Amino acid sequence: MTEVRYGIIGIGNMGAGHARSLIEGKIKGAKLTAVCDGMPAKRDWAREQLAGVAVYENAEQMLESGLVDAVIVATPHYDHPQEAIRAFAKGVHVLIEKPAGVYAKQVREMNEAASVAAKEGLKFGIVYNQRTNPLYRKLRDLIAAGELGEIRRTNWIITNWYRSQAYYDSGSWRATWSGEGGGVLINQCPHQLDLWQWTIGMMPTRIRAFCHFGKHRSIEVEDDVTAYAEYENGATGVFITTTGEAPGTNRFEVAGTRGKIVIENDEMTFWRLREPEPDFNARNTESFATPECWKVDIPIHGTSSGHPGIIQNFADAILHGTPLIAPGEEGIHGLSISNAMHLSTWTDGWVDLPFDEALHEAELNKRIEASSVRKAETAGKPADLTGTY
Repeated sequence: MTEVRYGIIGIGNMGAGHARSLIEGKIKGAKLTAVCDGMPAKRDWAREQLAGVAVYENAEQMLESGLVDAVIVATPHYDHPQEAIRAFAKGVHVLIEKPAGVYAKQVREMNEAASVAAKEGLKFGIVYNQRTNPLYRKLRDLIAAGELGEIRRTNWIITNWYRSQAYYDSGSWRATWSGEGGGVLINQCPHQLDLWQWTIGMMPTRIRAFCHFGKHRSIEVEDDVTAYAEYENGATGVFITTTGEAPGTNRFEVAGTRGKIVIENDEMTFWRLREPEPDFNARNTESFATPECWKVDIPIHGTSSGHPGIIQNFADAILHGTPLIAPGEEGIHGLSISNAMHLSTWTDGWVDLPFDEALHEAELNKRIEASSVRKAETAGKPADLTGTY
């Protein structure tokens, strides 16, 4: 194969953006050959805007056409796993939009299908475009190299996701359990939840979360969250997010035995201790002494390649065996954290990870049944309901 023929399942906001990147030649070694969408207006748009691209009503038709080697799944959240599994069964590479799904059980089933498909050489990726951001890549590199020593604490305040009531009122499916499967955690924060564990190289062992549902807006899902996490090595973490605060903050702080790194306002600041804090403490005899600390300038090279960068990397993985920046199987990590936060709130207690996925699904189903958008109404929802942030 010398060129990857991409198909897109769902041409709403994100799907249309990916289509433009491919049509405009931003992805080397790849071309857009087909798209599908259940909404007639979206298919009409595709015929007008995507010259030479085949347009189908559903994924089955597109996969049967033989026109695609890989698909980008940009459907509603609940449909990501089933569309991926369907594509794998047809021998097609799969790149899914975030989140991997709504609940861990369905994502685990998708990962199992991907494992089988991998034996046939099929690739599986997820559009975690923030992994291309050089700030977070550098943070991951510094931590992996031991520059921060042992991680002791993380703190992410991500409150710059402001959304007005008009935003939520723009679609009856928005911010509903049956339409999106959650609120700020499932729609706005999947990137941060992924980066939280990806950069430090650790998943929490247990979580206690306080999700407030419809606190600032007339919605049924969470719009304000404060969560506390504990890790196997004794480290702790705090994750705070909301869509109802202005002006918002995006500050990620990681402290270790050799200092502290803060990422805020697209800048990294590294306060490096001259010696590890435990070593200083062991030898120190002065009551109010503190370790010597240097503010270190960290060179950050490159720019974030965003969505096109992930699509390019996926094409390169298919054509040349290039390692994936965001393997699809890793989508379950950030989702498991958000699932645990929901479950902790619903059960009013600590949740150990791995958690009881059957219990989470049962609790979620209770809320889907009571949702303002019924399941029967959302089962065939058009694919432009996703990726709207």
